[in-house]
Amino acid sequence: MTFLCATDLDRTLIYSRGALETHGDTLRSLVAVERREGKSASWMTERAAAAFAGLHEHAAVLPVTTRTPEQWHRVRLPGAPARYAVTANGGVLLVNGHVDHSWDAVVAAELAQCAPLAEIWAHMSQVCRPEWTVKLRNARGMFCYAVLHRKRVPPGFVAEASGWAAQRGWQLSLQGRKLYWVPRSLTKSVAVAEVARRLETEVVLAAGDSLLDADLLDYADRAIVARHGELFAAGWSAAHATVTAESGVRAGAEIVDWFAAQVT
Repeated sequence: MTFLCATDLDRTLIYSRGALETHGDTLRSLVAVERREGKSASWMTERAAAAFAGLHEHAAVLPVTTRTPEQWHRVRLPGAPARYAVTANGGVLLVNGHVDHSWDAVVAAELAQCAPLAEIWAHMSQVCRPEWTVKLRNARGMFCYAVLHRKRVPPGFVAEASGWAAQRGWQLSLQGRKLYWVPRSLTKSVAVAEVARRLETEVVLAAGDSLLDADLLDYADRAIVARHGELFAAGWSAAHATVTAESGVRAGAEIVDWFAAQVT
């Protein structure tokens, strides 16, 4: 039986300094897996790093992230480089580190199903007030996000903005300081299904933590969700999915152990 291990990155497999601090984790016994501006930016536990490197011997490993390709290229996961990577929430498929432009037509068709980015950007720019917004970012013309001062965001803002976006075929996801505005038709699962088809894998295993991972976990044959994440807090569950016992970077290590147990 052949396996595809499709895993979200941030707050699922790897953890930034902010994510570590949220759960009271320290840098002790951690391995840096991302460099940004000459400094370490994300980590895994030593045990998770070693187990993840060994995972490649038993399965195809597929990083799946909302990061843009440029942000993804800052990450160096343990073990052999993954042949495929899904970035931009399924909007960009990388093969051996390079953009697969044959995927562009599929993405264009998906994006045509919802309101245009220009409308969402204009609204986001208006409602994300400067007193609690650090910056706004456009991700390759596919989706956008706001970096926020979390403690200053007015109560009820995210729920209200989510309702407005849903009427236009978009969804919101709050991950750390970032509030993502993403078309519902732009999904990780469609890109993962394409990779599974190309590799002719029989079983898809998946891990995630946020609302943007829901479709991926639903699509997978077996799944695991981080206990600390937005998805678990929203009450998401599925018969084929389990939840980590741990939170924070220890949950990341548990997820790697789960993958290893499934494929071996």
